[in-house]
Amino acid sequence: MKTNKLILLSFFALFAFTAIVGCRKKGETIAKIYVRDAANQAVPGAQVVLYGQSSTGQASSVTVYDTTLSNSAGEAIFNYDDVYQLGQAGVAVLNIDVVKDGKTGQGIIKVEEETTSEETVYIQ
Repeated sequence: MKTNKLILLSFFALFAFTAIVGCRKKGETIAKIYVRDAANQAVPGAQVVLYGQSSTGQASSVTVYDTTLSNSAGEAIFNYDDVYQLGQAGVAVLNIDVVKDGKTGQGIIKVEEETTSEETVYIQ
């Protein structure tokens, strides 16, 4: 009888531990691009494009390609919660292209899991 209670208690403890650990809520995975001009002033309304590029040299479909306009503070914010999965090591290294009134800028951002990754791009 003691053995059955011990086994039952062990299964209950294992189930409870699994439920607690398995229910961890993931944090937000955000990429924030600051767009600045040559005078280091914020540039609102700039088109910001983030995209992945194959590192193998093989032609492949790009899995990440997002675009938005910078806000009044010159910030373009991208949410990658749908790309990142718990337990994944890293999210992505993305190219940045910025265009506004014939001026362009480029950069690279490493998007880290469950944090806000930031990069500044200067357009000229």
